[in-house]
Amino acid sequence: MTRGLLDSANCALLVIDVQEAFRTVIGNFSPMVAKVCTAVEGAKLLEMPIVVTEQYPQGLGSTIEEISLVLPDNLPRLEKTTFGILGDDGIKAAIDGLGKRQLVVCGLETHVCVSQSCHQLRDSGYEVFLLEDAVASRFESDKTTALNRLRTAGIVLTSVEAMLFEGMRHSKHPNFKKIQSLVK
Repeated sequence: MTRGLLDSANCALLVIDVQEAFRTVIGNFSPMVAKVCTAVEGAKLLEMPIVVTEQYPQGLGSTIEEISLVLPDNLPRLEKTTFGILGDDGIKAAIDGLGKRQLVVCGLETHVCVSQSCHQLRDSGYEVFLLEDAVASRFESDKTTALNRLRTAGIVLTSVEAMLFEGMRHSKHPNFKKIQSLVK
């Protein structure tokens, strides 16, 4: 595992459990959602596959509208009851089937589903990049603790903007202007 720059040709974006029930309990929900939306729009421009999960949608609701509006049409939301995404055989098969070795992760909650997913992905041989500006927890101390633990475990902490510019590599990228406008 290189733990270097991400390569958009070998990368997928995972959006974990950004659902309606969290809207009123996460303090920095709106700024986090804006970053997730930017990551999704950028991933589309970089032609990265996107996987979206929903934790027990019958109880927590579906993926929030703001994100649903920017997702590719007809992209399935993969339902789960396990906290870590690889605990679900269907989600594991979907991710493995992408044929990508680098995975960029964002979503909720940092210290539960996001953390467990990152650890599982790393243990399965993936190089994992966590968008620390596109994750959140109900309590900031839980997010901080999770980020420290993930960093120590070898997860690469990065930002949405860094992901987008690493994905392009140079200003001659065909979508440079569009991606640049996402972060302005």
